[in-house]
Amino acid sequence: MIQRIENLPTKKLMGQSMKMSLINNKTVDLWKSFMPIRKEIDGAIDSVFYSIQVYEESLKFEDFTPHSVFTKWAAVEVTDFQEHPEFECFVLKGGLYAVFIHKGMAKDFPNTLQFIFEQWLPKSKYKLDQRPHFEIIKGKYDRNDPNAEEEVWIPIKIGE
Repeated sequence: MIQRIENLPTKKLMGQSMKMSLINNKTVDLWKSFMPIRKEIDGAIDSVFYSIQVYEESLKFEDFTPHSVFTKWAAVEVTDFQEHPEFECFVLKGGLYAVFIHKGMAKDFPNTLQFIFEQWLPKSKYKLDQRPHFEIIKGKYDRNDPNAEEEVWIPIKIGE
């Protein structure tokens, strides 16, 4: 399931965001809002989509619950920021990431996260870093397709 460890450069992204929690998950609403207008973003580098989760810096991994609020983004990478009333700018800070592949329907995504956080991370030489988590979605993605794939990027640092 783990594909690689990668040192990601800082990226400029534009898109839309919403505050949510796992209990009050608005991911589908966010993407339904973003996808029809995404082509209005000038300077998109490619057709790759970023689904980003930004957690409060004060939130500790062990304190995370289904009620913990975070900001979710639907975005694309751009060469430069532009002013557009429908979109917000986001700087994805670079750094070390563990990259996994989730294959299957979106409803099964929690199983992938469970593997990462309960099996892989505790046994690895890494620990979670306080940066955004994100998924990269390429091509025509169907959340109900059992063969759908997305890359899962988890921020890590060498454990102490």
